[in-house]
Amino acid sequence: MGIQYTPPEVWTFDETNGGTWAKVNRPTAGATHEAILPVGKQPLQLYSMGTPNGQKVTIMLEELLAQGVSEAEYDAHLIKISDGDQFSTGFVAANPNSKIPVLIDHSAQDSPVRVFESGNILLYLAEKFSKLLPATSAEKTETLNWLFWLQGSAPYLGGGFGHFYVYAPEKMEYPINRFTMEVKRQLDLLDKQLANQQYIAGDYYSIADIAIWPWYGNLVLGNQYNAADFLDVNSYPNLQRWAKEIEQRPAVQRGRIVNRTWGESWEQLAERHSASDIDHVLKLKPRN
Repeated sequence: MGIQYTPPEVWTFDETNGGTWAKVNRPTAGATHEAILPVGKQPLQLYSMGTPNGQKVTIMLEELLAQGVSEAEYDAHLIKISDGDQFSTGFVAANPNSKIPVLIDHSAQDSPVRVFESGNILLYLAEKFSKLLPATSAEKTETLNWLFWLQGSAPYLGGGFGHFYVYAPEKMEYPINRFTMEVKRQLDLLDKQLANQQYIAGDYYSIADIAIWPWYGNLVLGNQYNAADFLDVNSYPNLQRWAKEIEQRPAVQRGRIVNRTWGESWEQLAERHSASDIDHVLKLKPRN
């Protein structure tokens, strides 16, 4: 047992006690500084970073472009969340919750449309372009079941397991055990779901796969939190099969590197303003 902690009668913010993200975490909303968001030439303007939530949207946009939807061309501007870019006046106007990603659609006739929350951005784009979301009521509902599952489950992986296993200032047994148990339950759920079908919601690739892969696909492939051995991910063969198949999609390989500033040189593209930006970076990838 660790040292017993007794909560105070009234909680107060200790800005020194936050681990890796202490300098940007705070208990209040709103802007901290003045800054205008840049606007490029494409119809869609994305403000993001290549985290799992950011990858959802860039993969979606690249999938749309791969399917011939030229109206899905986009500029992807880097928001450095460790520097607090998400607390600028421009970003807060786009998303009062100060979280990436944010999409601004300038193709609207009346005025630009802001779209925040990664799952909502996927749904917005799927409905806007009639792609990657089934038309039949039953299949659409099943797809949205899993999209909303991801939106509710990923915080246990990221803010729960990932935080205490990787980012917390000290390792604590109880929260690591608590969130590891939940993450393994989620992995087992996905593995069972994929036992008799190719994709998450059925035998069709959809926004459910696009939403879930950046979190759970990256995790079981060893690209997230360096926790593959700890979580014994090889015990989920169906999930492994799915994760590897999705990883091989050209649009996934393109989208996963956008707004990324870490990793190998061929994985880093801070900003994307045309398809050639991605082409240039991917040429750096070693050939097997």
